[in-house]
Formats: sequence, structure tokens, C-alpha cells
Amino acid sequence: PRLPMQYRRDAAAGVVHDFGSVEFRNHSQNGEDGILHYLFSVIGTTSRYVVEMCAGNGRECNAANLIINHGWHALLCDGSEENIRIANDFYWRHPDTMRIPPAICQAWLTAENVNEVIARYGFDREIDLLSIDVDGNDYWLWRAITAANPRVVIIEIQAGWMADAAVTVPYDPQFCVRKLVDPVLQTDVDYCGASLPAMVKLGREKGYRLVGANRYGFNVVFVRNDIAAELLPEIPAEQCFGHPVARWQYGRVQPLLRREAWVEV
Repeated sequence: PRLPMQYRRDAAAGVVHDFGSVEFRNHSQNGEDGILHYLFSVIGTTSRYVVEMCAGNGRECNAANLIINHGWHALLCDGSEENIRIANDFYWRHPDTMRIPPAICQAWLTAENVNEVIARYGFDREIDLLSIDVDGNDYWLWRAITAANPRVVIIEIQAGWMADAAVTVPYDPQFCVRKLVDPVLQTDVDYCGASLPAMVKLGREKGYRLVGANRYGFNVVFVRNDIAAELLPEIPAEQCFGHPVARWQYGRVQPLLRREAWVEV
């Protein structure tokens, strides 16, 4: 309870924390649990509904901490039958979720079916959080979503582009991530997703502003424009790539990405 109160006092005093400084991990893959804890301490919640796309086995994802420790209701989607089995078993057995477990859906999400999936489980409404990390059509899924009206969107980008181009992988409903390897540079990168400038353009079209990113800049956060603009101002895309080691690594892999097919948006 003390941390949210401190965050609210800081916000009232005009103090905006860099997301890298508030990161912690309970169930998220990286420091997203801390970022979301800070964010919703500042802007508050309405529905406490979250939709997560590609939630894996549900134990390590952006929604898990919110579900288990903060009583949120969630729709967790994943394409893997085994992941869905593990997630169902985990939440039906967990003492904090067994009475009201999250909705768990096995689905290969596409631009054509994503709104139907959201509506089928009753999340076609204002929700507090939409989390997208599908290692593929991330841009196209967010672009297609009209059924849910999220207050906050956290989405993975193709950080190798940094802020250099507004591009995404071409849309293919069966798109699968592909690893690119350069044996000379001894580096690799996943061919998937979209650059941050592409996501910023899409966010603006949908009424959202970029407010921050995780420490290494590959998970970025957008807030709807009608919410807390004075507390969480828009930031430039370049600000998400301030970590020197991450910036060095992204510079190394960008030549690999430039060899592949991209759509300018």
C-alpha cells in the first residue's frame, strides 16, 4: 500500500518516474509488473479488466501479477494447447484465483478473428489494459481491434529498428517468427513485429500517446489521450532507446532486419 501512495503523492507534485526506475518482476518476463504497478497507481483503474494476447502458460505474463495479487479479471489467449492446459491447471488450483479464474482461450489470433474472440468472452467493453506480444502480427492485431477500448496498451516492438523507420512485417494470418543469424557478427534477431515509429503512428490514429518503455526499449506503453495527459506526457520515440548496451545491440542487428520484407506505414 505504501508504494502506490508514494507514487500518487509524487504525481500530485509533478514528479514523473522513468519506467526503468520502477521496474520489478513477480510474474512478468521482465520488469513490466513494476511499470504497470506504477502506471495504475497514478491513473487508477476502472474495470480491472485485462486482455493479454500470447500469454504463454499464464504464469509468466503481464497479466498474472494483476490477476493474482490485485484481483483483476483477465482474458488470456495463446495458440499452444499445452500452454492452455498449464494455465488452466495453475489458475484453477491457485488459492487466490480458484474461485474466479481468468478466462483462458486457445486461439491463433488474426486480424480477422481477434474481435470475435474478445467479444465471445465478454471483454468487448472498456478495459484497463491490453497486452500484445505475439512475435508476429502485433501491429496488425492492434490495428484491427475495435471490440475492446483499452485505457492502456503495452505492446512489444521490433526494437532493432529503434526510431529509424515506420515499418511492420507484411500481414499474413499464418505469420510465424523467424530467427535471423549473422555468423560474422555473431548476432541474431527475430524477424517479426513492427518498429516503434510504426506503433506511434498507429497509436495516434487510435487516440493514444507513447508514455514510456521498459529498460531496454522493446516493450512500450501507450495511454489513451483522455487519461492523465498532465501526469504522463507523451515522450519522443528516441527516448525509449537510452540504454547504451541495448542501443549498441540494436545497431548490430539492424542490418539483418533491413534484408527482410517490411511494409512502410
